[in-house]
Amino acid sequence: MVTTWTWSPMVITLVVAAAAGYLAALWRATRRGLHWPPLRTICWLSALGLTVLALDGWFGTYSHVLFSVHMVVHLLLIMVIPALLVWAQPIRLLHDTAGPGTAATIDRVRASRIFRISVSPRFTLPLYSAVLLLTHLTGFQQAMSTHMWIHDAELVLYLVTGYLLLLPLAGDESTVEPKRPYALRLVVLAACVGPDTLVGVTLMMSSTVRAPAYAAARDWGPSALADQNLAGIVMWLGGDGLMMVIMIIVAGQWVRTGDRDSSLGPWLDGIRSRSLLGATGATTDIDNEQAALDAYNARMAELNGPRSGTHGGVRTGARPDTSTTAATARSDARDHLL
Repeated sequence: MVTTWTWSPMVITLVVAAAAGYLAALWRATRRGLHWPPLRTICWLSALGLTVLALDGWFGTYSHVLFSVHMVVHLLLIMVIPALLVWAQPIRLLHDTAGPGTAATIDRVRASRIFRISVSPRFTLPLYSAVLLLTHLTGFQQAMSTHMWIHDAELVLYLVTGYLLLLPLAGDESTVEPKRPYALRLVVLAACVGPDTLVGVTLMMSSTVRAPAYAAARDWGPSALADQNLAGIVMWLGGDGLMMVIMIIVAGQWVRTGDRDSSLGPWLDGIRSRSLLGATGATTDIDNEQAALDAYNARMAELNGPRSGTHGGVRTGARPDTSTTAATARSDARDHLL
């Protein structure tokens, strides 16, 4: 763990450049009198340090011969490091310390359709699921173990996927549009637990070796199957545990902001309103008690209203003026709504 380090000039160059750029922007912010919490700087430097450890440290060295260690690198790149990068808020720092032209460019990029789609949960959640499933439950790991360019591309893919997923969920600097409701953020993060669990349990219970190249590169340590089962445990417990930690932090952000909005966003709230109140209440805020009551009464009137036509000389829409019939009609209407 102390002596098995490698030297990757590109990794070191990028890390040093990122650290220098962030610190330079921080220095400009200080000169302008802008307050920048020290915790954000700590998050940025910690993310860069973990990147070096994951790629050039003993994690990176042993990830080529042990599937379980490679899984640890995956979790660092797709969860831990992206979360730290998001909490460091480099986009906001650059925006606040750059010139007017650069700041305007950042605003245009954040407001662009491509960027908004790239950080939308409708895109990032399927991307996150596909990356985990396709790189672990297919022959990808075997190909990655035998081709270095695939290995390098996989590392970049994991880092980008995690950053795009967490940027609007764990942070608040991704877009100039209104922030996503915290309730929706927690729902999306909870949904990410599914792919983690599926991959972890599948590898843990599998009796077929999916990447024999790991064991072929060494003559010591666990067998290929035992190492693969251990990798499944790492993904299952480690992935779910890390996602839970991120959810707890996001919930803490929600409490700290004092935001009382419990909506799930316009799309999901629209589905919820239509399912409860019908088409007439599709635009109603069902968390507003008076608005929900009015919409409910309108829905009852719609379901229990008069019907046209006659039967046997008696108008079918006429309702007898008796309390028993009225109570029965209201009960039928509620049953129909449910």
